[in-house]
Amino acid sequence: MRRGRVALPDGRANDIAWATTASEDAEAGATQHWLPPVEGVVVGALLNYRGELAMLDDALSAPPYQAPPKAPILYIKPANTLVGHGRDVVLPVDVDAVWAGACLGVAIGRTATRVSAAQAHAFIAGYTIVNDLTVPHASYYRPAIRHKCRDGFCPIGPWVVDRSDVPNEDALDITVRINGEIRQRASTATLVRPIAQLLADVTAFMTLNAGDVLLVGMPENPPLARAGDHIDIDIANIGTLTTRLVRHAQEDSQ
Repeated sequence: MRRGRVALPDGRANDIAWATTASEDAEAGATQHWLPPVEGVVVGALLNYRGELAMLDDALSAPPYQAPPKAPILYIKPANTLVGHGRDVVLPVDVDAVWAGACLGVAIGRTATRVSAAQAHAFIAGYTIVNDLTVPHASYYRPAIRHKCRDGFCPIGPWVVDRSDVPNEDALDITVRINGEIRQRASTATLVRPIAQLLADVTAFMTLNAGDVLLVGMPENPPLARAGDHIDIDIANIGTLTTRLVRHAQEDSQ
């Protein structure tokens, strides 16, 4: 692993890490690969955009849900899903397309247990971008492990921007481009639980540690992406996360 400095969106510089293999290091012009800027657990929140709830409407009052959620609905993106900015993600042979899930990631700076909303910002180190790649599915009732936890399904980065450099995390514009075409626009202004409240609600029953990341939610109507597509997720004041989807090698041999 090497470390270097990169320019942030406003021209500032920040330390960032990337990885190279031993064989690449021996060669001139070795390819440098971005690493995920965090190493902790990634916890995501479902149904935290008002548009998502509006689309489900009365379905949330019918079986199997019975009622709209009163607490955050959470899931985990385990270590096998984490990849850095600019990396290729191989689609499994049984997956034709995935949702490109544009998520603001809240990087935790210190141990957070039963944090109040008023105290929440003191526990946030900064913010990053996550592409919550997800196999399309209709149910929020059962944990979507098969849909969300495939290898490489959590591109994250390129960096963590310090919380003091993000003027208002609850009003950040989000843009998703696939092959250069704008496919989604959203804003954290439409969150059901603003970030401080979400952190308070989550840490009321589970501890988040330094290096963990809390995803604030995936906006409604995430665009579909397929093998060969380049996905760029822009979040204001943070930057752009780029991912390319590629076909599984078994598909190429058929």
